[in-house]
Amino acid sequence: MLKFAMFDTKPYDRPAFERYAKANEIEIKFYETKLTADTASLAEGFDGVIPFVNDEVDARVIDALHRYGIRLIAMRCAGYNNVDVKAAYGKVHILRVPAYSPYAVAEHAMAMLLTSIRRTHKAYIRTRDFNFSLSGMVGFDLHGKTVGVVGTGRIGRVFIDICRGFGMRVIAYDTFPAKDAGIEYVPLDELFANSDVISLHCPLTDDTRHMVNAESIAKMKKGVVIVNTSRGGLIDAEALLAGIKARHVGAACLDVYEEESDIFFEDFSGHIVDDDTLARLISMPNVLITSHQAFLTEEALDNIARTTVENITGFFAGKTSANEVCYHCPRQSKCQSGHRTPCF
Repeated sequence: MLKFAMFDTKPYDRPAFERYAKANEIEIKFYETKLTADTASLAEGFDGVIPFVNDEVDARVIDALHRYGIRLIAMRCAGYNNVDVKAAYGKVHILRVPAYSPYAVAEHAMAMLLTSIRRTHKAYIRTRDFNFSLSGMVGFDLHGKTVGVVGTGRIGRVFIDICRGFGMRVIAYDTFPAKDAGIEYVPLDELFANSDVISLHCPLTDDTRHMVNAESIAKMKKGVVIVNTSRGGLIDAEALLAGIKARHVGAACLDVYEEESDIFFEDFSGHIVDDDTLARLISMPNVLITSHQAFLTEEALDNIARTTVENITGFFAGKTSANEVCYHCPRQSKCQSGHRTPCF
C-alpha cells in the first residue's frame, strides 16, 4: 500500500481525500502543519507528499525529501510557484492538479467584483443593525464596461464568458493567445489603459511577478477596479496601496496576497497581525479581501482529491502524465517531450 503525507490539511480537505484514497488503497497521513524545512522529517517513511499552495517546497525541503526516499510531490493545486522545480529535477517528480474547477475561481472573481461595486457586503452589515440608509451605496453598471482579462487559460476563459453575459466588452492579454477563441487580444499596456475592470488569471512567474506595480497602475484608468484570484505575487501590494490612497485605483478585490503564507487559512481574530501592508489594505473601504477562498466549492474539492489520487496511482503504475511539471517546461501544461516520457 502506498503511503503519503499530506500537509497543511484543513477539515474540509479530508472527506474527499479519504474517500478516493480508500478506493485506491492509499494510506494518507494528514498533518495540519505546513511543509517546511523544519517539518520535512515528518515525511520520512512515506512514498510521497501532498503539499498545498503555501507549503515551502524549496531546495532545502526537496533535498530532505529526496534523502527520505520520497519519489513524488503531488501538489493538490494548479500553481507550483512555491516549488523549486529546478532543484527537484532528477530527484523528485512533481505532479499537479491543473483544472480542479475553473468555474469555482471564475465565479468567485465575479462574486467579489459584484460585491465590491454594489456594496452588498456593507448593505448586509447595515440592515442587520436596522440601518436602511442608502447613503454611500451608489455603485455602477457592469453592462457596457470594458474588462481586461490577463491570462486566458481555463479560468480566464470562463471568467470571460461570465463577463460577456453581463454585456461587458472583453479585451485580453496572454503570452500564449488561445487560437480561434473569439477573444480580442491587445498589448498589456493597452489593456491597462482601456479597462474599467482588470482581472488577473495568469500564473506567477519571473515575468509576471509584480506585473501590477506603480508604473502599470499609473497607466490605468482613474477608478479602475483590480481583481486578483490567481497569485498574490502578481501585485506589488505597496504600489496598490499607494494607488488606492491616491484615489487612482477605485477598488481592489483580492483573494490572494503576496505574503499570505503565514496568515491565510488561519484564525487570527484574537491576535494582532504584524503585516502592516495587509492591515492597511483591509482598513480601506474600497478593498475586499477573501482568504484564498476562490477554489473552495464541493465540486472543486472533489476534483482536487480525485485528480491528485489519479496522479499518484498513475505515477506508481509507470504512466506518463500531462500533469507532470519540471523546469524544462516553458509554460504550465507544456512539456518539451510532449509528456511522452517522464521528465527524467
